[in-house]
Amino acid sequence: MNSQETSPGPPLLGVAMIGYAFMGKAHSNAWRNVASYFDVPAFEQRVLVGRDPEGVAEAAAKYGWAESATDWRAVIARDDIHIVDICAPGWMHAEIAIAALAAGKHVLVEKPLANTLAEAEAMAEAARTARKDGVQSMVGFNYRRVPALALARELIQEGRLGTIRHVRAAYLQDWLVDPESPMTWRLNRETAGSGALGDIASHTIDQVLFLLGDQVTEVSGRLHTFTSQRPGSDGPEEVTVDDAAWATLTLASGAIASVEVSRVATGQKNSLKLEIYGDKGALLFDLENLNELGFLDATLPVREQGFRRILVNEPEHPYVDAWWPQGHVIGWEHTFTHEIRDFLVAVGTGTQPSPSFEDGLTVQRILAAVEESAAAKSSIIQLSPFALTERA
Repeated sequence: MNSQETSPGPPLLGVAMIGYAFMGKAHSNAWRNVASYFDVPAFEQRVLVGRDPEGVAEAAAKYGWAESATDWRAVIARDDIHIVDICAPGWMHAEIAIAALAAGKHVLVEKPLANTLAEAEAMAEAARTARKDGVQSMVGFNYRRVPALALARELIQEGRLGTIRHVRAAYLQDWLVDPESPMTWRLNRETAGSGALGDIASHTIDQVLFLLGDQVTEVSGRLHTFTSQRPGSDGPEEVTVDDAAWATLTLASGAIASVEVSRVATGQKNSLKLEIYGDKGALLFDLENLNELGFLDATLPVREQGFRRILVNEPEHPYVDAWWPQGHVIGWEHTFTHEIRDFLVAVGTGTQPSPSFEDGLTVQRILAAVEESAAAKSSIIQLSPFALTERA
């Protein structure tokens, strides 16, 4: 159990987390460790919620939660719960988040914000309403908390790359290469919303927006499902989401970004590669080497130019001063610790954490535009803050 002294100072923030599978494990690890490395408001891991009584009880004991429960509605009604962390599948996000915000609970929800644009819009509206009463909300795009990517954003903001011309973003995995891989909820549109598009293109699109501080104005996209049926408990089941997706994004600044995502890229385990090209420099990043950033300074004489490796592990780098001495690298799991740290600090200071539900809605609009473009066979979808319209 993660408990801290309450006196002197404000009372403990009671945390409930809903969902205990892959993301629940990652978030639990972050809740367990964040106060050991960062100064955050005092909190307690009070309740872990799941549908299977035995499974959630076992996970709660293993992951450091004081108790377990199966009824999320009863949990968010409790006076000793102040924060709700939603790690449940996407089809549950909207209902739980809206109810928790209405109950006055601060809400962190895993990406993508929702399964549909309508759900995302309702969640953003609920967040705006709750914010008026000091209730905070955040969507969990954890890769914003990779120190190397946070450093990349700083370099871009400082003008080290000059005018950004184009970006290449590719998130490639191979866990569905085998056509005999079994059917899961992630391959059903009703439960997952979409496939690689919502799962990992949401990350790549958020990184484009985060790194450049820009907005998408036009989208062209394509989706493809390579394996249309997979083994289910009672025989073959239809796959109703995409295995891979491609998109070209036009940004308000005039930059162009290409996005490619796949769950069938043989040999690629969890490779998020980003290339950002400006007229004064360029950056390279690969999540499978997440402590490194490649930087080329094009203002140097040509004979001195070349990508140099920055080991993003110095105390001066974002988040890193809380961890180990130089050269002692950190891992993927630390991004969630940084995320929880930022969320708790925002709750403690009464400020809006980032990325907001509105930021999550922006990504959802772009995802919807990719789907619309794909259905229209390569038409361009023009984006505005309020609507999606097709342009011939």
